[in-house]
Amino acid sequence: QVQLVESGGGLVQAGGSLRLSCVASGRAFNNFAMGWFRQAPGKEREFVSAISPSGDSTDYVHFMEDRFAIYRDNAKNTVYLHIHSLEPKDTAHYYCAARGGGNLYTRGGEYNYWGQGTQVTVSP
Repeated sequence: QVQLVESGGGLVQAGGSLRLSCVASGRAFNNFAMGWFRQAPGKEREFVSAISPSGDSTDYVHFMEDRFAIYRDNAKNTVYLHIHSLEPKDTAHYYCAARGGGNLYTRGGEYNYWGQGTQVTVSP
């Protein structure tokens, strides 16, 4: 089992930035591919970004790569999502997810473990 705990969300004004963190416990973190997803009220969950177990490879939904940055610190069992130039449309509950092995995964169904998420609210 892997437990994931997200933090770093909050209320921020448009144009601001946040760094979301996801701490994993339970198994060898450096064997897990990680991803970030988000779900806005009334909308389906959507992929945001993914990172390979080593951190050498990343992927983003195509319109997010200029404002979002995913990275990981395997020594701290933590994956981060840095979001800058926040916009009201970024308001959502952000989740991290983990999957053992592999490289990059962009679909929620490919992940085995999920955290409870952290809320990001961006005011105009």
